[in-house]
Amino acid sequence: MTEKRPQMNRKIDKTTLKRLFSYLKPYWFLLFLVALCIIVNAFASVRSSLFLQDLIDRYILPLVGESAPDYAPLFKALTIMASIYGVGIIGGFLQQFIMQTISQRVLKDIRDRMFTHMQDLPIGYFDTHSHGEVMSLYTNDTDTLDNMLSQSLPQGFSSLLTIIMVFVSMLSVSITLTVAVLVCVFIILKLIGKVTGRSASYFLAQQDSLAKLNGYVEEMVNGQKVIKVFNHEDKAIEDFKSRNETWRINAGLANGHANSVYPMMFALGYVQYIILAIIGGYMSVHGITNLSLAGAGILTLGNLVSFLTLSRNFVNPISQIAAQLNSIVLALAGASRIFAFLDEEPEVDNGYISLVNAYEDEQGFMHECAEHTGLWAWKWNVNEDEATEDDLLVKQQGMISIDHVDFSYVEGRQVLSDIFIYAEPGQKIAFVGATGAGKTTIANLINRFYDVDDGLIRYDGININNIKKKDLRNAIGVVLQDVNLFTGTVMENIRYGNPQATDQQCIAAAKLANADGFIRMLPQGYDTVLKGDGSGLSQGQRQLLSIARAAVSDPPVMILDEATSSIDTHTEKLVQDGMDKLMAGRTVFVIAHRLSTVQNSDVIMVLDHGKIIERGSHESLIEKKGVYYQLYTGAFELE
Repeated sequence: MTEKRPQMNRKIDKTTLKRLFSYLKPYWFLLFLVALCIIVNAFASVRSSLFLQDLIDRYILPLVGESAPDYAPLFKALTIMASIYGVGIIGGFLQQFIMQTISQRVLKDIRDRMFTHMQDLPIGYFDTHSHGEVMSLYTNDTDTLDNMLSQSLPQGFSSLLTIIMVFVSMLSVSITLTVAVLVCVFIILKLIGKVTGRSASYFLAQQDSLAKLNGYVEEMVNGQKVIKVFNHEDKAIEDFKSRNETWRINAGLANGHANSVYPMMFALGYVQYIILAIIGGYMSVHGITNLSLAGAGILTLGNLVSFLTLSRNFVNPISQIAAQLNSIVLALAGASRIFAFLDEEPEVDNGYISLVNAYEDEQGFMHECAEHTGLWAWKWNVNEDEATEDDLLVKQQGMISIDHVDFSYVEGRQVLSDIFIYAEPGQKIAFVGATGAGKTTIANLINRFYDVDDGLIRYDGININNIKKKDLRNAIGVVLQDVNLFTGTVMENIRYGNPQATDQQCIAAAKLANADGFIRMLPQGYDTVLKGDGSGLSQGQRQLLSIARAAVSDPPVMILDEATSSIDTHTEKLVQDGMDKLMAGRTVFVIAHRLSTVQNSDVIMVLDHGKIIERGSHESLIEKKGVYYQLYTGAFELE
């Protein structure tokens, strides 16, 4: 297979790191403690290296040749040195502990904001992005941030601080050898830069390909039955291997460049160590004058040992920074994807009319109330001082009108053209047509999942654009063809349609949908816990729960989108009785392929390529002997 290299022109937004740091502001005090611990740790590391000079020159060498050496000063010095190391260990422990706390809090804040923002995104976003890609933001991308915040950033700051302290300490020992160190480090960094210059682009490509791989796996898991039914296993494996190979190449390039840094620095550091040992040894043996911040003098053995230790402490932090930079680049690649998600435009809602509980007095006037009465009213949110309560409230009835509506998902590709529908309260309107004719699109527009290109949709004479989306959707019950159940009890899944519903109301809704019988046969009845989207239930049972969930919301308008398409004929008879009770007194829109489910509709609309080509009752359409007649008699079938 030909390897596909990632695009190299992609760069990380320079504002990403600054934006990420904004999440750290609430934890400034904890960050101050972390910085304090890092300073203590770095100081302990440098001080222990400098202490070697005194240890050798003042405490060890004077003991050489002594017939009765006094080891007390040496033991005291070693105790001091051990104390310094102990302080450094405590500082390092506290630094890691506090930074982990900060990291988890920041990630919680980011995930909370992501999930909250996700609820505000339009349906169109999820129609164009796979679930796996979205899930990758919550898992892979946030994991990279965790590593950066808890490890890379504090380690990088610690290394930088250590470099500064060590550099000053080296100058205090030998300026000549410090210059030699700088020359070596300059050469080392030049070599490393040649190898790792493209890491950022590789890490970005790695995260993108990983998200696509996760999205594909999620699709395959959900579609296992379809894969097996159509013997699509070999093709699925081939496609997976292709995506997996792309991710392998990108990950290999990214991590290959990243992981080569530390061993290269480690090896080159030893080369530098040997060079400094030779130069320092030559200066010490031949008595060459050594310049330092303290003045000029002879380079002693203690000076040399201390400087060699400092030189290692100078190169190692540089190696660590180089290694941590790759983790930071990877994290920023994930952060840029997260922030791109957070920057997605939320669903726009300019509505100012809300839905409220109400009651009607003896004179027929509507009044708002807090308790649920089964009666609803539209409330205009205008200045209370300029209007009376009666002027603010209009009784909800369930009248829907679609006035010459045009719509297209993509500009230039019209899906609906000049759609005109008028549904009186309590009427049942049916949509019939081939797949792609626009039936479900009409339901999406009524719910304002999308906005029309032209024309108007009114609910009780009110332009739905003026109704708050949350209240509009509360006023419309929907039963979809694809049933989504959630982990929880049967009762909780039914109550999803109305969180304030009592157990008795949920049971009544289940009875209305003829779901009560099979629910009571479950191990714990209504308290049975459903897992995995209700995988333990049949498709018909899951659909019955979906209908019960819509029933408990008790809206005046119902949309049944292929609600019985996945139910067998026997179950359909059970459902039909419940549906007739559910639809009584409500405005109902039915989208169906089975013409048997729409015969009793008040008006049947036949759609073709986004246009209504026939409309009327079942009897009138049969008399016309048009498209509906041919569908009903089997002259031709829906595609």
